[in-house]
Amino acid sequence: MTTYPPAEPGMRLEDVDTPALIIELAPFEANLARMAKDAKAAGMALRPHAKMHKCPAIGLKQMALGAVGMCCQKVSEAEAMVNGGVTDVLVSNQVVGAQKIARLASLATRARIGVCVDDLDNVDQLSVAAVAFGVELETLIEISLGRCGVEPGEPATALAKRIESAPGLRFGGLHVYHGGAQHIREKDGRCAAIAHATALARSAKEGIEAAGIAVPRVTGAGTGTYEFEAASGVYNELQCGSYAFMDADYGRNKDEGGTPYDRFEQSLFVYATVMSCPTPDRAVCDAGLKASSVDSGLPVVAGADLDAEYVGASDEHGAMRVGRRGASNRTLKLGDKIKLIPGHCDPTVNLYDWYVCVRDGRVEAVWPIAARGCMT
Repeated sequence: MTTYPPAEPGMRLEDVDTPALIIELAPFEANLARMAKDAKAAGMALRPHAKMHKCPAIGLKQMALGAVGMCCQKVSEAEAMVNGGVTDVLVSNQVVGAQKIARLASLATRARIGVCVDDLDNVDQLSVAAVAFGVELETLIEISLGRCGVEPGEPATALAKRIESAPGLRFGGLHVYHGGAQHIREKDGRCAAIAHATALARSAKEGIEAAGIAVPRVTGAGTGTYEFEAASGVYNELQCGSYAFMDADYGRNKDEGGTPYDRFEQSLFVYATVMSCPTPDRAVCDAGLKASSVDSGLPVVAGADLDAEYVGASDEHGAMRVGRRGASNRTLKLGDKIKLIPGHCDPTVNLYDWYVCVRDGRVEAVWPIAARGCMT
């Protein structure tokens, strides 16, 4: 059941109930504009990952700035995007099972829908459903980078041939996304990882073209590596997602010369309240494991002048160490509101029903996270 919004437009930020998921609109908008500008300058199509924000309102803002559509990872996410007005979705994942495939084909009666494959039988299953619903599914081959996918050469070429001959399907190209490269800390390491992915993409593309089949699209890339895919001469579509929000894990990446990777600003925060100050060196907030994902590390307390470090989480409590930096820094007291930078934005977003959108200390809008909990 969807909860009531924790805020309403016009409310002061300090009056917002907690825990709440906050978007600071100024850096958020700057992030969207920066990625749109970079993609355009590189001559690349931009198809952001909606699995990160799960919000049609954000997807439409990205498309208004030039994005060609959205990526989703689940059929239910794609349904939420299309229901919210997004007209072009690539399910950048395999869709297996009669029920899911039927839903995917049904969705193609209302929007342009693409899907990835790495299995000949799955191609046939998609074809049967597409014909039954009288639609065309754009079908891309995923090239393996250690998760799903097939190898370049004969496995990829055989799939392309099967798609080309399958009624109701249209060969859309290659999906070559290196998720593991996004958080390699050093820039040279990320560059080397994408050079490997690019070599696989090029090999698969050349093999399919040698069989007389055009490869219209090579899609992939993420926030941590998109500059390398854009310069590859092989990719022509970027799938970056986290750039809109960022998180503590991306904050650990390095750029040229070991400098912080700071081309995008932190715009997403978990808003929390100090609920206990049991000792002089300890404070507890109301944002624990159910308020922020810790798969990529604990949240980070925002605010350089704030003497607090988030050191532990239980279900409903976040433990913070305070009083370590000296009297010149602000410490915490009962009832204080704080902003936390989540370790990983994607699964943190999936814990909430609403974004509270803030500008200059006031709530400007509240957006529903329509695809929250979409796992099928």
